[in-house]
Amino acid sequence: MICDNITVNKQNHLCFAGFDTVEMAQKYGTPLYLMDEAKIRQHINEYKNAFKKYFPVGSAPEFASKSFSAKQIYRIMQDEGMNIDVVSVGEIYTAKSAGFDMSHCFFHGNNKTDYDIAFAIDNGVGYFVIDSFEEIEAVNLMAKDKGIVQKALLRITPGIDTHTHQKISTGNVDSKFGFAIATGMADEAVQAVLKCENISLCGFHCHIGSQIFESDPFILACDLMLDFIAHIKATQNYTADILNLGGGFGVKYTNDQPTLNLDEKIGEVAAAINQKCDELGIDVPKIAMEPGRSIVADAGMTLYTVGSVKEIKGYKNYVSIDGGMTDNPRFALYESPYTVMLASRANDTPDFKATIAGRCCESGDIIQNDVTIPKPQRNEILAVLTTGAYNYSMASNYNRVARPAVVMLSDKGDYIAVKRETLEDICSLDV
Repeated sequence: MICDNITVNKQNHLCFAGFDTVEMAQKYGTPLYLMDEAKIRQHINEYKNAFKKYFPVGSAPEFASKSFSAKQIYRIMQDEGMNIDVVSVGEIYTAKSAGFDMSHCFFHGNNKTDYDIAFAIDNGVGYFVIDSFEEIEAVNLMAKDKGIVQKALLRITPGIDTHTHQKISTGNVDSKFGFAIATGMADEAVQAVLKCENISLCGFHCHIGSQIFESDPFILACDLMLDFIAHIKATQNYTADILNLGGGFGVKYTNDQPTLNLDEKIGEVAAAINQKCDELGIDVPKIAMEPGRSIVADAGMTLYTVGSVKEIKGYKNYVSIDGGMTDNPRFALYESPYTVMLASRANDTPDFKATIAGRCCESGDIIQNDVTIPKPQRNEILAVLTTGAYNYSMASNYNRVARPAVVMLSDKGDYIAVKRETLEDICSLDV
C-alpha cells in the first residue's frame, strides 16, 4: 500500500484508518471524502518537531488552507497550535467561524481587493503577504484609516525553475506572484514598504512550486533569499526577522513516487541555511514554511459507486463512477496521477485495464487513464487514494452535481465534518 493507514480486512474490503470503506460508503453514500484525523495530526507534529529541532526559536510551519478548507480543519490546527495561511476572505471567514486565533493567520493573494484588505484587518488577520506595489499602498492607507500598524511580509520571486508542472511552478521571474529579485523590483518594494507608517515589515516570503521531493530546490531558494536578505541589510539597513520558504514538499500518489522523509529534508534545508548565514555574516532568521498537501493529501480518500463498465473491443475500457471532475478536477487540470483500487474486492487479482470516467457531460471528465484493477461490477465501491488535498477545496457544481460529504475518521469514531450538498443547496442562491 502507498500509505500505512490503508489495509485490507477479512471481508476483502479496503480499510482506511482502520475503517471498512465499503461500510462507510453504505453508511454515508457516495461520492464520499474520507479524512484520517490521526494522520493529519501526525503530519502536523512531524513538521512542528522538525522545526523545533532545526530552526531558531519562533520558527513555525503554517497550514496552507487552499489545500483543504473547512471549519473542522481549523479546529484541528488551533488544537495543535499551528499557524495557517489563507488566500481569500472565504478562507478567513471559515477559519474565524471555527474559532481560530486569527493573529496566527497569514493572508496571501496576488490581487487583494479593497474589500479583502478591510475584511482581513477587521477580522484580526496577523500578517499580510504583500504581492504588489498597489497592495503596499492600499494596505498602508487602510491600516491608517483603521488606526493600526499592520504586520506584513513581502512576497519575493527568486527566479527558480523547479521542473514541476508549469501551472504549479510559481517561483519563476515572470510569475504572476511577487516581486522579482532579478529585475530590481524586490529592492523597490522594500524601499516602498519601509516608507509606510502603517505597515510593519517583518520579513520575506517565497514559493517555488509543488510536488518537490528533493531538498535541492529549497536550498537554492534559501541561497537566493538569504543573499537578498544580506543585500537589503547592507543597502537599506533593514534586517528581515522572518524568512518564509512557502510550501511544496511532495506526497506519494503512486507506487513509483518516493516516500518523503520530512525530518531528513528539513534538516538538509536547515544545514544549508546555517552555512549560508555564516558565510554572509548574518543571523539566521525565523523560518516558516507552508505545508498543505503534505499534511492532508494521504489523510484523504474518495469513495465512488461503479455504474457502467464499457468495453470497446479492440480499443479501451471505461469504468464510470458517480463522481468525477466535480469532486476531483486535478486530472483534467494537471493530468495528476492517482492510485485507484476496487474497495469491494481489494485483494482480488487486478486483471482489467480501464480508464476511470466521471459522470459529467464532458469528454475530459477523467479521474485516471488506463489503471489495472479487478473488473468491477455495477454498485461496487471504487476508491481513489491520496485525495485529501485539492479535491474538496477545488470541487464544483458543474452539471449541477452536488458536492460530497466529508467524513472524519478518528480514534473516537467517524463523524461528518462537511455535510453532503442537497439539490436544495444547489438552488439556494437562485432567484
